[in-house]
Amino acid sequence: MEELVIRDADVVDGSGGPSYRADVVVDGGRIVSIVQEAAAAGCQRPKARRELDAEGLVLSPGFIDMHAHSDLALLRDPDHSAKAAQGVTLEVIGQDGLSYAPVDDRTLAEVRSTITGWNGYGDDIDFDWRSVGEYLDRLDRGVAVNAAYLIPQGTVRMLVVGWEDREATPQELDRMRQLVAEGMEQGAVGMSSGLTYTPGMYAKDAELTELCRVVASYGGYYCPHHRSYGAGALEAYKEMVELTREAGCSLHLAHATMNFGVNEGRAPELLTLLDEALTAGADLSLDTYPYTPGCTTLVAMLPSWASEGGPEEILRRLADDETADRIRHHLEVIGSDGCHGVPMEWDTIEISGVTDPALAGYVGHRLDSWTTARHLLLADRLAPSILQHVGHEENVRQIMRHRVHTGGSDGILQGAKPHPRAYGTFPRYLGHYVRELGILPLEECVAHLTSRPAARLRLPDRGLVKEGYRADLVLFNPATVAAGSTFEEPRTLPTGIPHVLIDGRFVIEDGRRTDVLAGRSVRRSPVRRNANSPA
Repeated sequence: MEELVIRDADVVDGSGGPSYRADVVVDGGRIVSIVQEAAAAGCQRPKARRELDAEGLVLSPGFIDMHAHSDLALLRDPDHSAKAAQGVTLEVIGQDGLSYAPVDDRTLAEVRSTITGWNGYGDDIDFDWRSVGEYLDRLDRGVAVNAAYLIPQGTVRMLVVGWEDREATPQELDRMRQLVAEGMEQGAVGMSSGLTYTPGMYAKDAELTELCRVVASYGGYYCPHHRSYGAGALEAYKEMVELTREAGCSLHLAHATMNFGVNEGRAPELLTLLDEALTAGADLSLDTYPYTPGCTTLVAMLPSWASEGGPEEILRRLADDETADRIRHHLEVIGSDGCHGVPMEWDTIEISGVTDPALAGYVGHRLDSWTTARHLLLADRLAPSILQHVGHEENVRQIMRHRVHTGGSDGILQGAKPHPRAYGTFPRYLGHYVRELGILPLEECVAHLTSRPAARLRLPDRGLVKEGYRADLVLFNPATVAAGSTFEEPRTLPTGIPHVLIDGRFVIEDGRRTDVLAGRSVRRSPVRRNANSPA
């Protein structure tokens, strides 16, 4: 007898098609049968060792977070309710060109310092890996939700070239291509970049194109945080479209927003650019979060020249009054490339987290000046994380309607007052934008959060409620599902999501986190290499 039957569920299967009433049978971690309208038709109803009454609940595939920063959180927090309670069953990590594999000892220390504001320094983590495959093996010991990994181009450059703002030598480029190939062979789904973050932003397009050729040869995709989301945003999007066309590589645009005052009302221009690329044959997708403010680290705002040499050099420059004043001039007058070419408006910057308890009083407050920002960067050794209040609601709504849109939280879980998107992205789509505002029909929204990202990841058995597919499933109440998290109380869990299953095992049951660690790495099997791949 099968393990579980979910009775009388309103199935929204992820395809975008109409919902239907059905009994869904799960066994061995997979959906083994779907019996539509069994009760109404008087059919023999399927039996199982356990029955779950789903009357009034929607059954959908598990949600796929296409842009997550849980690289260390998955290891340090077995509970991980921030994502599990939202119905997320798979996260894509290794984002924005900076993560923890592949590394050597030097690079690991540098990347830990560089993205402390994203993931913490990691004193509580046993960094017993160096390669992509070893990191994925670590996840396979059991984590809260599944995870796929992008090779971080900035980390690869840090490992091979270091922190110098220069072109890679031919030998260095060969080594970077080899590292990308090894990561793809070990199970990565693609490569990410953070092109407003150092040292990844030091790479010119020709270098990125060569790395993307390797990614393409393994059937992966490129996920850039491109060179500007402010002044020059449209040019930056176009650059990525043209770069991946040249490389023959699939493209997924990370947190594809149109932020800052210069881009208010300009979402249609971005969507036209994407439609033209799609018409011309581009394999293109994007993700967004359903909020206006952004979230990153305070040090990321600095001009790129101030970061050359790595974290210790940044601190040295900040400590020097003359150099610090030059940094201020770039931030406030010229428009730092770290701040997307837009002159800094300090009152848009809210401190969301620090590591030094003595600085906790700054959390939740807006900055008033460069003097305060400099003090925090020095006192907390570059660790402060921030919210940047620069978004536009109409841009958010228009982009989320696009046919290649997917959901991504970009959720940073560090800090005393993180962005609420880390805990609320997926229920906010379903509650606020579907039920309350009607921006998307429920069936269409679920497709954005399930089958579309599964297609981008080229996963053959996830993203749909379909016989033979993995039983990564969410049951939610369409009348009550909502994000509990707010900017005032960002760690509040959502409502209206009573059950979440991964491989047929309950990770959320009756609204409570179980002790099940059903998550593992989700690895892509690499395709046969072509002539563009390194030997």
